[in-house]
Amino acid sequence: MTKKSTTLTIRDVAKNAGVSVATVSRYMNRSGPVSKETGERISRVMLELNYSPHAVARQLATQRKQAVGLLITDMMMDFFSPLVNGVFSVTTENSYNLLVAISKPEMRDKGSACPVGPQNTDGTLIFANSLTDEQLVELCKTGFPVVLLYRTPPPNLNVPYVAVENSDSSRKLIDHLIEAHDRKRIMYIKGPSDQEDSLWRELGYRASLEAHGLSIDEALILPGEFGHQAAYQSLHDYLSQGARDFDAIFTGNDDSAVGILTALEEAGLRVPEDVSVVGFDDFRLAPFLNPPLTTVRAPTEQVGRIAAGQLTKLLQGMPIEQKVILPTEIILRRSCGCDYQTPGPMNYQQRITSITQNPDLP
Repeated sequence: MTKKSTTLTIRDVAKNAGVSVATVSRYMNRSGPVSKETGERISRVMLELNYSPHAVARQLATQRKQAVGLLITDMMMDFFSPLVNGVFSVTTENSYNLLVAISKPEMRDKGSACPVGPQNTDGTLIFANSLTDEQLVELCKTGFPVVLLYRTPPPNLNVPYVAVENSDSSRKLIDHLIEAHDRKRIMYIKGPSDQEDSLWRELGYRASLEAHGLSIDEALILPGEFGHQAAYQSLHDYLSQGARDFDAIFTGNDDSAVGILTALEEAGLRVPEDVSVVGFDDFRLAPFLNPPLTTVRAPTEQVGRIAAGQLTKLLQGMPIEQKVILPTEIILRRSCGCDYQTPGPMNYQQRITSITQNPDLP
């Protein structure tokens, strides 16, 4: 069952921290001196209670920004378009402006403050690895409303999150390559090492190989960074060594599949006759690739809508679901070796039943 948060007030924080309401208010608003020991105690209580500053915001209505933030790692990848659209649809309905910012690894390494935080928004959505654990804890110290996308919170940080099912669908996709197409040397093009989606998908890949008694060749797990250029370069470098000891490739996402298909074509390898290729996400160009891409359909826009809805509830002092895992669906097309006709981009010949890790969710 999902956990529900309860509505808390600044008085609850003061009582649990053993200080006055005025002291908590001074700490949260930086309006007066608070000792380091007292501040740390207040911060710890706020994290334990999952206290959101919406109560203070109601008391200090003039400080409302009427804006919601979204922190992501890229704007060029096709993946982010439906995600942003989903968030925007909800923030618009609730009369919030949406501020979108990009956090690159070099920015995170410098330990810079979150560009969409208390200084310019009432609450923020944080995508995957766009902040380090340390930066995320620092952002949440004063109870600033945060909802995470595609990642779980760090230990001892009670922050809601929204993600999709990864491992079971990945396992079933590899099962299909083995059982339906007799593929036995399957390569995995992984994403960034600090993104949980990539790790879960790799776990599904490994679980399928082990279940079928196939050895896991670590040399067939290549970096792809969830991008077509990085994936292309990894496979190009592998093939340039003369190695063609694989008969299928599972790309960590569909953007990577674009680079993989290009590298295979340059090497004179046919898809799916010589090598089956499958992806993850079902981005908008997947049915139009040559050949059309077998992939896992993930409800990216719905993730954006639900996460923005959760954040809106936090700001309004309403109960929320602490954990939401959305189901995914395998879409079979010609790149794996299945028969596939293309009468239209939304008419698919075959599907595998929807999968979810959390049976309590619809």
